[in-house]
Amino acid sequence: MTDARLRYGRASLALSFLVQGVTFALLVTRIPAIQDQYGISDGLLPAFLAAVPVLAGVASVATEKLVARVRPGVVLRWAQPLVMLALLGVGAGSEVWQVALALGVFGLAVGALDASMNMMGVSLQRAYGRSIMLGFHAAYSLGGIAGASMAWAGAHWDLSLLVSYLPAVAVLLPAALIGSRWYAEGRTGGDPVGAEPARGASVPFRLLLPLCLVMAFAYIGDSTVSNWSAKYLQDVLGSSEQLATVPYNVYMVTTLLGRAVGDLGVRRFGAVAVVRGGSVLAAVGFAVVAVAPGAWWGMLGFTLLGLGLCVIVPQTFAAAGRMFPGASDVAVARLNVFNYVGFLVGSPLVGALGDAWSYRGAMLVPMVLVLATLVYARSFGAEPARYGGGHERARAADVG
Repeated sequence: MTDARLRYGRASLALSFLVQGVTFALLVTRIPAIQDQYGISDGLLPAFLAAVPVLAGVASVATEKLVARVRPGVVLRWAQPLVMLALLGVGAGSEVWQVALALGVFGLAVGALDASMNMMGVSLQRAYGRSIMLGFHAAYSLGGIAGASMAWAGAHWDLSLLVSYLPAVAVLLPAALIGSRWYAEGRTGGDPVGAEPARGASVPFRLLLPLCLVMAFAYIGDSTVSNWSAKYLQDVLGSSEQLATVPYNVYMVTTLLGRAVGDLGVRRFGAVAVVRGGSVLAAVGFAVVAVAPGAWWGMLGFTLLGLGLCVIVPQTFAAAGRMFPGASDVAVARLNVFNYVGFLVGSPLVGALGDAWSYRGAMLVPMVLVLATLVYARSFGAEPARYGGGHERARAADVG
């Protein structure tokens, strides 16, 4: 594969990550408005929030099978527009069944999108021979900032959900379709790091399990911010609805900053050290949020959270690619399921603890789970697993 083709592929994939960041932020930062528009009770809201990751996990498993027949780029090319159209559906309805249908389509499409995007990112990182995965997720964070800013504007001017969503979709959907023309993967005959083993190579779950747990813990933390930060600031810390859209924006700004320099940190200090440092910083952030006396202290906690959590998820995908270089698509698809396990557990858990106990106390649960990542940090420096055929070990240039 030529250097130009790799560069174009890297840029087009970064655009897809950015678009998805915008789309997801527009959904999650307007959860209070969605709840009001459809009259969803506080008791029913966790069920709606849980349905999306359940369906996304199903779609991620299906994507593992699908990419055996078509390339991940094909899956991504069709999944991303569907996610954006589903977002419009969320904003356009008035009945509970309509938002349920729209969120169902959103969940299925986003599962295929997340799996295929990260498959492509892992393969391009292998082709480059150095850490670039954090850069893709930095683009996602940049999109999240843009989306949260649009959500803030919508809340500030009291715009309907449909009016808030329509301009973003009208601009980004054509851009994503055009950008998909240059999708590329670092796995063709000219791959700089050599040919991969056969597609049938196995992925033993016992080897992947530590990374699966880390992924779940990280997304329990991330879903706490995504789904509950606005409600936490408004209901617990007494902020306005307008100010309640800011924590997710702050979180995304800090994830952008952390991911923008994260690849350099991985190349300099190694993935293990970077993941350990991020875990400790994220735990401190949750502690600050839990004891915050007011909205601005809450903002500080979410800032620390963003700086800490931002490195964990991209490095977990990258570690799976290094560990199973001959079956990276399979490993990424299975690992991606635990993204949704984290969301599935995190959102209802925080909501249930918040209702039964207190939302401040609920923030301590993701804090403890993120700290548990320290137990599994060594998995991020693991060498590629050996397969039955006795092939050579692939490079893992971005570990050290």
